[in-house]
Amino acid sequence: MTSLSSKSLQTELYRKAIHLSSLWMPLVIRLLERNICILLFLFLLLGNLLIEYAAYRKMPIVGGLFRRMFFKTLRRKEVIRNEFIPSGSVYILAAALICTVCFTQAAAAAALTVMLISDSCAALFGKFFGTFRFSNGKSLEGTAAFFISAFGILSVLAWNCPLSAVLLIATLATGAEFWESRLKIDDNFSIPLVTGFMLNLFYF
Repeated sequence: MTSLSSKSLQTELYRKAIHLSSLWMPLVIRLLERNICILLFLFLLLGNLLIEYAAYRKMPIVGGLFRRMFFKTLRRKEVIRNEFIPSGSVYILAAALICTVCFTQAAAAAALTVMLISDSCAALFGKFFGTFRFSNGKSLEGTAAFFISAFGILSVLAWNCPLSAVLLIATLATGAEFWESRLKIDDNFSIPLVTGFMLNLFYF
């Protein structure tokens, strides 16, 4: 078991606190008109991309401010790089935009909720309790935490959906997280798209 004083765990806790702070997105999707949500996510996505590119190019003021504020949330590949690599927040905003455009509001909100909460559960349980590791570095405990939390969220947000469909959607969402490296798609992007598509197909 990893100690709570571990620097890597503290960093992961900080990252996931930022991750969970994005739960305002599914709430906004449910409360505001779709066109307003689309414009909001598009504006934030473009702004985020510009700021991150400024940081990558080491531009003064904006780039420096971004590095000071979010350095602890960036993965190693996002810090040490020879090419521009967007951070997870870009993929979250892109997923929010595409889900809002393509799916019903209920499906989009549920899909983003699964990604934000279940991905955080997987990371923290894997970091703190993970003992058995698969060849891709994922832990059995983290993967189980993702599936259980995804199943719970979908059971609440899609309560009238058949149990078999909830199990299938939770399994596919877990697969998108587990096979992230093989799929070569950031799981902040793939999880909500897979989940939202299946919810639209079966329920919403």
